[in-house]
Amino acid sequence: MRRIAYGATIILTLGVVAVELLHAPILVVFALTSLALIGLAWVLGQATESLGHHLGPRAGGILNATFGNAAELIITIFALSAGLTEVVKASIIGSIIGNVLLVLGASLLIGGLKNGTQSFSSTIAGINASMLTIVTAALALPTIFVATGAQRGGGGSPTTLSIEVAVVMFVLYILYLVYYFRSPEGAAPTGEGHAPFGRTASFVLLLVATAAVAFVSEAFVGAIEPLTEEFGISALFVGVILVPIVGNIAEHIVGVQIAYKNNMDFSMAISLGSSIQVALLVTPILVFLGPILGHPLDLTFTLLELGALGAAVITTAFVAMDGKSNWLEGAMLVGVYIIAALAFFFSP
Repeated sequence: MRRIAYGATIILTLGVVAVELLHAPILVVFALTSLALIGLAWVLGQATESLGHHLGPRAGGILNATFGNAAELIITIFALSAGLTEVVKASIIGSIIGNVLLVLGASLLIGGLKNGTQSFSSTIAGINASMLTIVTAALALPTIFVATGAQRGGGGSPTTLSIEVAVVMFVLYILYLVYYFRSPEGAAPTGEGHAPFGRTASFVLLLVATAAVAFVSEAFVGAIEPLTEEFGISALFVGVILVPIVGNIAEHIVGVQIAYKNNMDFSMAISLGSSIQVALLVTPILVFLGPILGHPLDLTFTLLELGALGAAVITTAFVAMDGKSNWLEGAMLVGVYIIAALAFFFSP
């Protein structure tokens, strides 16, 4: 099965080369690059997990925490370099709400239907929920700053404030990793079973997959603007819903599979941990790279984006506080995600 997946990914990646050379219709380019990125994100995850097995639980956990969202980071860097700052900001919000609502919700739903009421560490889940609350404040305050400054007819630079906020967020991520990996309850899982590749092969595969993701990401990003213009799709919907799903779907499926096997601590580490990584690591990197790429990225968002983020974090916090979950709670989280997706789809 794994060989079939690798073969399909190679064929899709070569297909991207073909459609680029043939200047295929934009919908074909977007669909093929999306499928190729999904396969490459899975390969990237396999390479990271395999290398993590060889490095041991602590180093492997840090590797997973650093490269867990590598595919999405590469996609958003290309989008930022293309000047699609609104899509990049939307993808930040979309990744967070996608992980805490869709992935966690699907995990609780499928796991609950299979195993009944499931348990997990309320301590780690509480810390993750608290960190997401801080993330919400960090992402909302620059927008409030700009809004109140406009009302008073002045105010400082939102870009300068965003860079300073990004520094604080990055420091919080380092402290989060230090606590998580030193805590007895935070033993870093690096996957199940044995490493499918040797140490050298894992490292080479990681490099090759990263290079392939970079190549396909450029074609994927190049198709976004023509797609929104030709079919009238909201750029906000593309950023919040489509980009995060393409970049993270392989990891999402793993989270659901692990919940099905009744390992909710690992599953929640994937969903909530990925959200925290996007907010506290990927976001600061994009903010720091903005001026270098010629497109400064400020952390100001629409009210719809901040409303969806707040609803996602509050709902997740209530679910995580008691250390137990069931399928109904999962269905509620998925329901909130569908409502948010509909709102973004119909946004102008």
